Amino acid sequence: MDLQIAAALAPILGWAVHGSVLAHRLASARRDPLTGLHTRAGWTARAEHCIRRHPSAAVLLVDLDHFKTLNDTHGHAAGDAALVATADRLRTWCGRNGAAGRLGGDEFVAVVQDLTAVDLDALTDALNRPLPYNGVPLPLAASVGVCRVTELPVPLLTDALATADAAMYAAKGRGRRGSRLSH
Repeated sequence: MDLQIAAALAPILGWAVHGSVLAHRLASARRDPLTGLHTRAGWTARAEHCIRRHPSAAVLLVDLDHFKTLNDTHGHAAGDAALVATADRLRTWCGRNGAAGRLGGDEFVAVVQDLTAVDLDALTDALNRPLPYNGVPLPLAASVGVCRVTELPVPLLTDALATADAAMYAAKGRGRRGSRLSH
């Protein structure tokens, strides 16, 4: 190969490799490494898109109950298994009708195109089903808050999350292990 051609191609090859590395890092930053769910940034973009396109969308906030006790009693590996199981159950429930994400710790979010097209009781049941772990059933429990976007004066994700958060804390106040729609 001509030395001048090689010299001209070297920077182009370098930029191509650099671009590929940056694209991989960006994609990785939008996925939680433990659960594989979208991170806050990745989920937010999908949720805002869903809310714009589907007026009957709903936003859910999920918080595991007694997670610290589970970690302290069974160890952090068991806690990680609980997080992964919760993520899998939430992802399965959303299916093609929405997107799930992990905000951090034991907090998860979901957005679905139409709450009437999914079974909220099935999600609650799935999230509260014990997890087999090393021959022991780990007790899992979650509180779920739901906000139908149509109930908001302006369909903004920040308002939907705040409303779902209030509903989730109301569900916790009812004795946990349940879901609550905003009203």
